[in-house]
Amino acid sequence: MVKDTMKRERHEISDSQAAPLQARATEALGQSEAFLEFQERLSRVAQVDRPVLVIGERGTGKELAATRLHYLSKRWQEPFVALNCAALSPTLIESELFGHEAGAFTGAVSRRTGRFEAATGGTLFLDEIGNIPIEVQEKILRVVEYGVFERVGGSDPVQVDVRIIGATNADVETLVLKGGFKRDLLDRLSFEVLFLPPLRDRQGDILYLANHFAARMAFELGRAEVPEFSDEAIVALEGYTWPGNVRELKNVVERAVYRSDSALIGDIVFDPFQSPFGTAGASADERASQPTTATDIPVEVETDMDKPFEKAVHDLEIRLVKRALKRARYNQKKAADLLGLTYHQFRGLYRKYRDDI
Repeated sequence: MVKDTMKRERHEISDSQAAPLQARATEALGQSEAFLEFQERLSRVAQVDRPVLVIGERGTGKELAATRLHYLSKRWQEPFVALNCAALSPTLIESELFGHEAGAFTGAVSRRTGRFEAATGGTLFLDEIGNIPIEVQEKILRVVEYGVFERVGGSDPVQVDVRIIGATNADVETLVLKGGFKRDLLDRLSFEVLFLPPLRDRQGDILYLANHFAARMAFELGRAEVPEFSDEAIVALEGYTWPGNVRELKNVVERAVYRSDSALIGDIVFDPFQSPFGTAGASADERASQPTTATDIPVEVETDMDKPFEKAVHDLEIRLVKRALKRARYNQKKAADLLGLTYHQFRGLYRKYRDDI
């Protein structure tokens, strides 16, 4: 049913709508159930002219979701204006949002239009809304309720018609309890709350997106062959937890394609800051004393004698495999070498404990 809804939606978007939507959201791709369910909820609320709050971890695509909300709404032909509230100091946010009159403060030589006025008739996207000062929240609340505000340094009311989409990766309810966010404003902004699924919970989308980013990077580099990932690389990509989500995946894949001399991608580097020369500042003796195999890495040993022997062995094997993978930067062949196993032996262990790693 979800997939049918998405198909209908694609047919319902006119060509003029689809062009800007595609241009802005080429990375909003996926085929997992979690992703499609999110897109269905987004498509449903896009048609309702009410504020929406998008919550998600960093790198999950909150601005892409906001862009899609706008272009699927009845306001799609009007402006879409975005403001990252974390990128501005508290003293500048009010002026950016509401504009200012000439002489409002030092350096204000002329009237300046704010983001609310620029977005009138369309959508204003406020990213990282948890960074907005309380006094500015009061003013936003008045705009949401009455559609009117005054520019900084002015007294004349300015009428606007704006749909607000907010986004954050913070726990806004905790912010409210701590006095950092107004409950009244949160209630007004959360007609609907959309939770973006993290990449680790989008089963099947990691490789799907990796292939997309790899093909696009190869095209950018002028390479004729479409890149493919080795079995080892696929296991590494799908076994990683992706704390930076889609943004991190894009960087990792593009880096792997750029560094590869062939169309078969085998080496995946998750941490570009890991020095190939060991720990910075370490002496030769210190480097020599660092572990060179996974079995040299200290592992907490279960000392509960009541635990069954098979369970203790099971837990120890999982810890060794996890530590070897982490040390080998999720390269299975290197992890196997660290454990003194053949690649096929390690693959067997990995498949056995995959759900626990």
